[in-house]
Amino acid sequence: MTTKKFKWSHLYLISVFILLYVPIFYLIYYSFNQGGSMTEFTGFTLEHYRAVFEDTRLIGIVVNTFLLAFLSAFIATIIGTLGAMGIHYTKRRGVKNMVLSMNNVLMVSPDVIIGASFLILFTSLGTWFGFKLGFMSVLLSHIAFSIPIVVLMVLPKIQEMNESLIDAARDLGANNFQVLRQVILPYLTPGIIAGYFMAFTYSLDDFAVTFFVTGNGFSTLSVEIYSRARQGISLEINALSTLLFLFSLILVFGYYFISKDNTPKKHKKKLVR
Repeated sequence: MTTKKFKWSHLYLISVFILLYVPIFYLIYYSFNQGGSMTEFTGFTLEHYRAVFEDTRLIGIVVNTFLLAFLSAFIATIIGTLGAMGIHYTKRRGVKNMVLSMNNVLMVSPDVIIGASFLILFTSLGTWFGFKLGFMSVLLSHIAFSIPIVVLMVLPKIQEMNESLIDAARDLGANNFQVLRQVILPYLTPGIIAGYFMAFTYSLDDFAVTFFVTGNGFSTLSVEIYSRARQGISLEINALSTLLFLFSLILVFGYYFISKDNTPKKHKKKLVR
């Protein structure tokens, strides 16, 4: 009879999950509290969730936040995918390394620095051309910091693609557009989907950059929650955060099912034949 050895890695993993999820479940637990504090649970109620849906200003901010995330992720995915292909197919190694390094700089730069840089840029544009801070400034900022994420998601997929697929398509008479549409993009689809979901998530929960470039009359959920939290504890924030957490779970499961890719098996079967 064999006995399983205790692994410290399992204990570490469990500890990390506890550290990450206990505060979330603590927040969810008190979102149903009838009392107005998070110190004592006095009874079950859904009034805080009702208050969220009755708050028209908050609902408008939710719509703006998701519209911003969808648009910025969509545009960043297009630009990032084209950028990843441009980096991969650049023949000059020095230029390729320089562009890739510039792309990675935004990944490691602090959000405060990025937000302050965009604020200076948009303020200058406002002085010269009358550009005002608001939805457009936040959208442009989110697109900018999402592009490097998409590039890093798509680039490895291009690098593992067999170039003989492109050569075979060209031998069969396919032009550049047909090669891109029927060979390259279908192969890159898992990376593109991953890049889109990552960009969407980054845009949805970004606070630092958005806080710098947002203007009067426009706000996102992260900025609004921060503003309300400064005024004191409100279980309406707990309810809203719970709904966002559930939405995040739906996104994770949706991404899991969408990103299921059996193409490697298909390619193996073709190679065997």
